[in-house]
Amino acid sequence: MSEDQESKTEEASGKKISDAIEQGNIPFSREAPIFASIMGILVFLVYGARDQGAPFVRRLALFVEQPRNYPLENSRDAMHLVHALALEMGRFLLPILMILLVAGVAASIFQNAPRIVFQRIQPQWSRISPASGWRKTFSLQGFVEFGKSLFKFLAIGGMSFMVLRADRHEIVNVMFVDPIGLPEFLLTLSVRLVSAVSVATIALVAGDLVWTRLRWQRDLRMSRQELKDEFKQLEGDPLVKARMRSLAQDRLRKQMMAAVPRATMILANPTHFAIALRYDQGENDAPMVLAKGRDLIALRIREIAEKHRIEIVIDKALTRAMYDHVEVDRAIPAEFYRAVANLLVYVMTRKGR
Repeated sequence: MSEDQESKTEEASGKKISDAIEQGNIPFSREAPIFASIMGILVFLVYGARDQGAPFVRRLALFVEQPRNYPLENSRDAMHLVHALALEMGRFLLPILMILLVAGVAASIFQNAPRIVFQRIQPQWSRISPASGWRKTFSLQGFVEFGKSLFKFLAIGGMSFMVLRADRHEIVNVMFVDPIGLPEFLLTLSVRLVSAVSVATIALVAGDLVWTRLRWQRDLRMSRQELKDEFKQLEGDPLVKARMRSLAQDRLRKQMMAAVPRATMILANPTHFAIALRYDQGENDAPMVLAKGRDLIALRIREIAEKHRIEIVIDKALTRAMYDHVEVDRAIPAEFYRAVANLLVYVMTRKGR
């Protein structure tokens, strides 16, 4: 396995990456949703817990202050009390659960667009195989996961210890103060603890995001033989061939249009064909073809020429005769030397050369 991985030194091709994404193999950091959930809890504690918690505490106090409303004479009374307590707890916890859900989903979408891949949810023996699990445990990824767990334990434990140690006197004194101030103290302490935990996990999340993507790219690497085999496979695909031809034509067209401003003159017939020619005694012995095209491309060549004040010479017969015999970035054939030379003399004379 290690030898096979060492032979894969080439970056993954576009096809392999797209195939991996289609199969649900995408880089995903599990720490990001956890961090987002922690931040969601922090936001709730700062902006919503006080408004949500005060009514909750008052309603719970009724169970203690008005015990006559909740007698426990039989099992039905007990069920009624449990139902009432569960309802109050549900009202309080529902916003928190919604925040956790939204934060986790948002963090997941931030990493990758949502995609349903049934292949990923199908049962696979390799996922529950003891041998496979053993190899994963002692692989590089296993050591990284162990390192992350150790970091979380030390960082979160250390930050929490520092917060609790700083507030140790208040924690002891709260047992001797009016109980009505207990919720506010617990809220303040919770905000400090969650803030400390969020700070401790920032570095972990950033590192895990980078590591996850690097590991994904490494796992998708290909050997040179795999690249050759893939190219041969794609080479025989008619759709791929057509796409490659289209890309090549687009690239050639852009190069031609970029070269038109360097032309000495444009030979046209006048609307259906156009040939951009350049002649400079210091560069070439014969005029060079910078661009050629018909219909819309010919029109575009003429538009660029007019924009750059390049002479457009109308010669229907010569343009049509040359069009099928000249190639871009090549000198014109010898049989057209005399005719083109006469036109170049005419153009240079008009320019006052």
